[in-house]
Amino acid sequence: MDPERKDRRPRSVAIIMDGNGRWALRRGMERIRGHVRGASRVREILAAALESGVEYLTLFAFSTENSKRSEEEVAALMGLLRKYIRSETPRLVEAGIRIRFIGNRSRLDPRLQTLTRWIESQTAHNRKLNVTVALYYGARDELTRAARKIAKAARAGDLEPDAITEDVLADNLDTAGLPDPDLVIRTSGEIRISNFLLWQSAYAEFVFVKTEWPDFTAEQFRRILDVYAARDRRFGRVSGASG
Repeated sequence: MDPERKDRRPRSVAIIMDGNGRWALRRGMERIRGHVRGASRVREILAAALESGVEYLTLFAFSTENSKRSEEEVAALMGLLRKYIRSETPRLVEAGIRIRFIGNRSRLDPRLQTLTRWIESQTAHNRKLNVTVALYYGARDELTRAARKIAKAARAGDLEPDAITEDVLADNLDTAGLPDPDLVIRTSGEIRISNFLLWQSAYAEFVFVKTEWPDFTAEQFRRILDVYAARDRRFGRVSGASG
């Protein structure tokens, strides 16, 4: 990255890892082969994030809508995740990468629930890169669950309605305690956010690339960080260059 832009690199990046199934189908393979290739791509991007000084990385791995896919594909995806957790945990610990999960974890089978808690505990002391995996996640579902928690607190007399602020709502989201993304990347050419971090990405910069996730490289990732660094983030304020 250009030294003059280094201090403007994003602290927090989120990625919608899209295009695995289409990548496989275009090559005459079963969709799961694309997910296998996509899982291997995660390792490269984690390394690039570490090298680039990104502190927080959120990966959209499985949405609430993805659960509507065939039972065979969902089962294969969950099996792939179990395999990834078992094989990658020692490497993540050694690299100083912390793993956390957001989403409706109750929808996972008990074995996978146990594994997600296990990898979280194994990596809890790591500080070099904080990785959040969105699993069975949908932003509308997240906001609905947050509203329920706030409503219960208000009904119990623990929270006055006038005391409900943006901070209170944020503290009841799955991402409580984590910074909002500065940059959201989506692969595969689709130009939408598909129910991902609706609240948190209110002021994020967005980059959409045509490359499908299994072909997304560390070099592309670094170039996007440069694109971000060149942008003028005003958060509603007037740019200094505009007077």
